Amino acid sequence: MTKKASIGVTGLAVMGRNLARNLARHGHTVALHNRSDQRTRDLVEEFGSEGDFVPAYSAKDFVAALDRPRQVVIMVKAGAPTDAVIEEFAPLLEKGDVIVDAGNAHFADTRRREAALRERGLHFVGAGVSGGEEGALHGPSIMPGGSAESYESLGPLFEDISAKVDGTPCCAHIGPDGAGHFVKMVHNGIEYSDMQLIAESFDLLRGAAGFEPARIAEVFRTWNTGRLDSYLIEITAEVLGHVDAATGKPFVDVVADRAEQKGTGRWTVQIGLDLGIPITGIAEATFARSLSGHTELRASARGLSGPSRTPLAGAEAERFADDVEQALYASKVVAYAQGFNQIQAASAEYDWNIDLGAVASIWRGGCIIRATFLDDIRVAFEAEPTLPTLLTSGDFRKAVEEAQDAWRSVVSTAVRLGIPTPGFSTALAYYDELRAQRLPAALIQGQRDYFGAHTYQRVDREGSFHTEWATEARAERPA
Repeated sequence: MTKKASIGVTGLAVMGRNLARNLARHGHTVALHNRSDQRTRDLVEEFGSEGDFVPAYSAKDFVAALDRPRQVVIMVKAGAPTDAVIEEFAPLLEKGDVIVDAGNAHFADTRRREAALRERGLHFVGAGVSGGEEGALHGPSIMPGGSAESYESLGPLFEDISAKVDGTPCCAHIGPDGAGHFVKMVHNGIEYSDMQLIAESFDLLRGAAGFEPARIAEVFRTWNTGRLDSYLIEITAEVLGHVDAATGKPFVDVVADRAEQKGTGRWTVQIGLDLGIPITGIAEATFARSLSGHTELRASARGLSGPSRTPLAGAEAERFADDVEQALYASKVVAYAQGFNQIQAASAEYDWNIDLGAVASIWRGGCIIRATFLDDIRVAFEAEPTLPTLLTSGDFRKAVEEAQDAWRSVVSTAVRLGIPTPGFSTALAYYDELRAQRLPAALIQGQRDYFGAHTYQRVDREGSFHTEWATEARAERPA
């Protein structure tokens, strides 16, 4: 009798194939299915020695190969293809079985699918998986949503194959329905912001300090031994130190300066607006990528006037590099603070009860934004689960206060030299907005009341008010 599989993967492109291999390497019997039979055969032929695989060449055979409760992991493109696969397999499953979407689905689609399948007695789990193809194979960060009951059977498998930090799996049950995919979306948004801040640091070190890419690579390697220790800083040093074989030029100089995106950054910004959460760092990073792609617009504006980049020299350049490190750290704190605020808001809006300390914990390894920094965030939220912002947490507050003179110096130097720093600048503006005693929003409310009778609130008494601006006396009355 053929051994039953504990889990199955359908969709065997790179991510699906590597996830299946990871499961098999950890001793789990894995059923395999793909729309193309040849891809299934190729995986078994090439990697069959890594563990127990049960190839299936029809949806019916695939489901029959699974032990109860059946656990089907879908690894196909988001949107209509995911819906099509769900509709193919759901009729073949029984009450209590689990369907897992491990792709980058929009959380609203996950909520819709979870509700529909729940009515059919099936569990639907939207699981964010971060770490790329290498992470999928060697240990990703996994963010499963769905019911607590589904996690009872699925959780041990995912925790087994996830990355580990200090022996702790980088996998945890995030919350009901779309919570897992929401947290993965915010992860990607933070990733956008983190990458933009790193790119601006490179531009500043080159344009203001006058360092060449190889020298900047060394700077990043040094930073990676301290509080900025992270996967993104590590690979940045590698990219900047790479020389193009065809031209002998720094690799970064032969790559077109047009950054692409797959859409999760846009989703994060759109949902931030819907929730009313100012995730300005993620928004600026997303817009910066968008602007980089408007090559004709940029070409038409290259003749506009502005200051020339006159690099600093000697000890001044070295001091400036130290200032950039402090500005980068402070700006990262803002970006992560905003991302966690967005998760807090969604958790309240959708009644998810997300543990922010657990989120920080599972982001410490496996994922793209993995960093030593995240352990400090974990500690902050474990100490104060309702922390309003990381910027008021003891260690972060102290670090940002110590960095702010350098941060302001970097932004002002960038402005003076005409080096665009939307990430650094918006992070600093957000920090100053938060700490301000009063904001000019009072004037905006007066303007809105003037042209649209939108009313305003007062600081000295309760209620809403409207001023009769058209009358000479301009009488005020309760709205």
